[in-house]
Amino acid sequence: MLLQGKKGVVLNVTNKNSIGWGIVEALHAHGAEVAVGALNDEMLGKVEKLLEGRDRLSTVVVDFTKEGDLERVAEELKARFGQIDFFVHSAAFAPREDLQGRFIDTSRNGYLTAVDISAYSLVSCCKAFEDIFSDDASVVTLSFLGSVRAALHYNVMGVAKAALESSVRYLAADLGVRGIRVNTLSPGPINTISARGVSGLHEKIKHVEEVSPLKRPFGQDECGTSAVYLCSDLSKGVTGQVIFIDSGYNIAAL
Repeated sequence: MLLQGKKGVVLNVTNKNSIGWGIVEALHAHGAEVAVGALNDEMLGKVEKLLEGRDRLSTVVVDFTKEGDLERVAEELKARFGQIDFFVHSAAFAPREDLQGRFIDTSRNGYLTAVDISAYSLVSCCKAFEDIFSDDASVVTLSFLGSVRAALHYNVMGVAKAALESSVRYLAADLGVRGIRVNTLSPGPINTISARGVSGLHEKIKHVEEVSPLKRPFGQDECGTSAVYLCSDLSKGVTGQVIFIDSGYNIAAL
């Protein structure tokens, strides 16, 4: 198993259909010990149900917007694991009303909220966890092609994802001296609760499957196995990169 003996954290998971949970399952299948994040006590109960009957999985509660919460989580992880070998950042949010209509009508609050939760949270997590990262640890986050293209109805989330991908490169430069890698997975549209906030999701999924070079579905499983690669020693020479998981759609001039 590629991750035997490795320990880390995935923040956050909402339900069994979330990309974060698909990644947790893949990391666990390859032998990792994983702390799985929940946003609050209400979500914690749902996450705990997902973990029932599985060894090497535990929970943490973290609210990215709550002052001092990440530092508390870092202390919990230090007490539980000593050091962590990987951190998967799976957090994104924008107010629903700012994902509809024209991007030019985005509210100031919607813009700042999207960038705060979807991009700055990665920076703040890396800062909080820096002292408990092992040398050669791996950080992985999640983006979308809307970061570099004007994707219909993606609006302010595209701006937030662009900020996220840029942050990945700067974090890779900062943390590389210790061999810590920071990379981005960029799946195509997947039917998750958060993605359903974007209008026309099902049509987008069908379109990508029809016109992508591989012309086949993709989803949690493909994200999970790609995360295993990035969290394992197989990717020791890879940092600051965006890896697309969209059956090749990103290369198609369509």
